[in-house]
Amino acid sequence: MDPAFAIAAEQGVLIVSASGENRTGGALSDRARAGNTAKVLKSLDAPGLTAVRFLAPGLDAWDPLLLARLLSVAREAEARGLSVDASGLPHGMGRVLDMALAVPPQNAGGRAEEPGFLETVGEKALAWPKIASAVLDFLGAITQSLARLLAGRASVSSRDVWAVFRECGVDALPIVTLTSLLLGLILAFVSSMQLKLFGAEVYVASLVSVSMVRVMGPVLTGIVLAGRTGASFAAVIGSMQVNEEVDALQSFGIRPVDFLVLPRVLGMVLMTPLLTVYADVAGISGGFLVGALMLDIAPAVYIENALSFLSLSYLWIGLFHALVFGFIISFAGCYEGMNCERNAAAVGRAATAAVVNSIVGIIVATSIITVILTEIGL
Repeated sequence: MDPAFAIAAEQGVLIVSASGENRTGGALSDRARAGNTAKVLKSLDAPGLTAVRFLAPGLDAWDPLLLARLLSVAREAEARGLSVDASGLPHGMGRVLDMALAVPPQNAGGRAEEPGFLETVGEKALAWPKIASAVLDFLGAITQSLARLLAGRASVSSRDVWAVFRECGVDALPIVTLTSLLLGLILAFVSSMQLKLFGAEVYVASLVSVSMVRVMGPVLTGIVLAGRTGASFAAVIGSMQVNEEVDALQSFGIRPVDFLVLPRVLGMVLMTPLLTVYADVAGISGGFLVGALMLDIAPAVYIENALSFLSLSYLWIGLFHALVFGFIISFAGCYEGMNCERNAAAVGRAATAAVVNSIVGIIVATSIITVILTEIGL
C-alpha cells in the first residue's frame, strides 16, 4: 500500500486516512511524509469544514512519528474551531491521541513576554489600595489583640514572650556591640579629620555622644534587628503557614494574632529601647578609644566633654525613635509571615520583604520624626 495520508471531504468533514507502513524507516521518506502532512494542514483552510475525522484502514505498521503528525493536525484543527474525531484509529492510537489533546500545548521553549515598564508601574499602582487595606486590617487585628490582652482574654503564652525577649535582647548583644563600637570609632575618626583643622579635636567627644544617643544608636540598632530578628519573624511564621500550623491553631480556637504576632510585637517594642541604650554606650566607648589612643585626649576631658553636651531630652528622643523602630520591625516581619504563600520559595520572599520594608520604614520614620522635632524646637 502507498504509505501516505489520503484526504477527502464529505459534508463539511475532512477525512484523513493513514494506510500502509507509517513508521521510521518505512517505504515513504521523511521528506515525503512531512510534505504530505503539510498538504493535510493546508486542507484545513477549506471553506465549510466543521470537523476532522481520522481513519486508519489497512494500516500495516506505525510508530510515534505517525501519532505526532496526527497530533499536529489535530491541534491545528482545534485552533480553527474544528472538532476532532479519532474513533476511526486503532484503539490504542485513538486513546493516546485523545490524552495528548487533553494536555495544553507548551510554549515550545519560548520565553514568556515580559511586561513593559508602563505596564509594571500600572500594576504596582493598582495594587497599592489593596496593600494599604491589608496593612490597616492587620494593624486593627493587632490593636484588638492588645485590647484582649489588657482584658485578660488573649491567648498569649508567657513562655513565648520571654523567648522573644531573649531573641531580641540578649541574643542580639554581640552583633549590636560590634556594630555600635565600630560606628563610634568611624564617627570619631572621620569627625577628627575636620576638627583638627580648627584645633578642636576635643569636641569629637560631644559629636559622637550626641549623634549616637539622638539618632545613630537607634537607627543602627533598628537596622541590625531588622536583618536579624525581623527576617526571623517572617521566616518562622511563614514556615508555619507552609506546614498549615496556623490553620491548626485556628481549628483549636486559638487566634493566630494573639498567639504568634502579639508576643513578637510586645517583645520587640520593649527590648529595642533597652538595646538602643546599650548601643549608645558601645558607640560612645568606640569614640572614646579613638579620642584617648589616637587624638591624645585625656580620658577625664573626653568624658567631661561628652557629658556636658548630652541632655536628657536627647536620650528621650533616641528612646522614642527606638520604640517606633521596634514596632515597625515586628509589624513588617509578622505581616509578611502571616501573608506568606504556602511554598518554600515564598518563605524566602517573605523574609526578604520583611527586611526591606523594615529598613525603608526606619528611614522614613527617622525623617518624619526629625522634621517634627526640628519644627517644635527639640
